[in-house]
Order: sequence, then structure tokens, then C-alpha cells
Amino acid sequence: MQKITPFLWFDTQAEEAAALYVSIFPNARLGRVTPGPDGRAMTVEFELNGLSLIALNGGPHFKFTEAVSFSVPCEDQAEIDAYWEKLIADGGQPSQCGWLKDRFGLSWQIVPKAMPELLGGPDPEKARRATAAMMKMTKLDIAELRRAREE
Repeated sequence: MQKITPFLWFDTQAEEAAALYVSIFPNARLGRVTPGPDGRAMTVEFELNGLSLIALNGGPHFKFTEAVSFSVPCEDQAEIDAYWEKLIADGGQPSQCGWLKDRFGLSWQIVPKAMPELLGGPDPEKARRATAAMMKMTKLDIAELRRAREE
């Protein structure tokens, strides 16, 4: 059982956001919707790849910032490309180094699982070159990171 559940504050789009996220990630499902006093959803429970979350329609008082993000480790470039395109669709914004904001303003890091290998290892010069290449990217390009590492 998960001991901590992320709670995501939306203005009025909790159901829309939960439905989008569930449509993007495999092994995802919508859960219980708790109505508020006005009859519309107040909270929406959902799960993404085993992570339980709750979306709240809390009003316009708070906005997401880059101070909190979700990191999605990807097997290959095709997976990076697919998540990237789906999460920035309909008003999302690319950022730097594999980060993006979805149309609700929530930040995501779409990164290769091989990131520790690409940016680390015993040779600090290889790691420096890969890190320098990453700093110039928006969506991460695994082949380019490997090329920079091995130059």
C-alpha cells in the first residue's frame, strides 16, 4: 500500500486532467470521483503505473510551478517521443533538458532510463560532454546524448 499520495490542485479541470493522464499512461485507471457541494467533482482518484494520485478542483487560488514535477523514465526514444507529444498537446509547453508543462501547467520530466549511465560513469569528461549536450536540448535525444558522450 502506498503511504503517501500526491494531491494535485486544479481550478476546475480535475476530471479532465485525470482522464488525460489515464489515457496517456499504460496500467492506468480512473477511480472514485467525490462530488462537491455544487454536484461537480471535488476530487478524482486515479492511478498511473502503480502510483495513486488525487486531483482536486480547488479553485483558482494556487497554480503549479516547476518546483514539483513528475519524472517519467523511458526505455527508448520512441517512448520519449510518444509521452512528449501527448503531454504537450493542446497547449502544453516544452522546456529545457527533457522538461515540459502539460496544458494544465503540471511539469513533467521525460527522460531515458539510461540517464544515470549517460550523465555519469567513471570518465568525468564523457559525463561533462553528455551533460553539456543535454543542456542545449528541449526534448531529450538519446542518440545525440550518446554521440556527445563518445566524441
